[in-house]
Amino acid sequence: MTTLASPPTAQDRVHLVTAAIITPLQRDYLDDRPAAVAALARLRRGAGKQFSQTPDLWGMVDTAALYEEPADGGRPLREQELTRAEDAVHITLTLWALHQQSRPSRMHQPGAEGRPRGLGAAVRQLMPADEIAEPVRKRFVRLGTAPSLRELAERLRGLVLLLRQEDISLDYARLAAELYTWQQPGGRDDVRRAWGRSFQAYRPQDDTAPADNDDQTPDKDAS
Repeated sequence: MTTLASPPTAQDRVHLVTAAIITPLQRDYLDDRPAAVAALARLRRGAGKQFSQTPDLWGMVDTAALYEEPADGGRPLREQELTRAEDAVHITLTLWALHQQSRPSRMHQPGAEGRPRGLGAAVRQLMPADEIAEPVRKRFVRLGTAPSLRELAERLRGLVLLLRQEDISLDYARLAAELYTWQQPGGRDDVRRAWGRSFQAYRPQDDTAPADNDDQTPDKDAS
């Protein structure tokens, strides 16, 4: 008997749209294409802000898939779902643009088996392998206690700056889906649990494991 696949959820669509935007933009940025370099410079000015707070960024990237009826089944997103999706994608794109600034390798990298890229795992990499760095841990705890999406975005911005400084990558498509979930009733607890579990479960990678196939290019102008 054939089992039909479930229609994509709103989180699925946010994940896919975010990946579809970042992947080519990141490639072009690392290839030093002027349009991509300029786009990231504009996007990162919105880091830590919500979609409605940055009208100058509207239309910069193609988010049409959020508003269309899915080709693979399902229904269009309702108004409240669209608002959550817009904020999740926008916050994620601007944070990634800040993270990618002047970095010579991909700061968005999808997670894979044996190579977790979740937020908790990324934060754990900011610490020595055999100890917990209390200042970083406190930042992570503050993130989990953010009372609003605006505060969450601002606190994420602070952590992203630390990740950028250490060249630690993150799965931004996953983060976008989590930011969507965070806005749903009861979603905050689910996201906190995921971040905490990712942090606790992370173990340093074996240095002998194959390296990611990152394109190495000169740093970009930090405009």
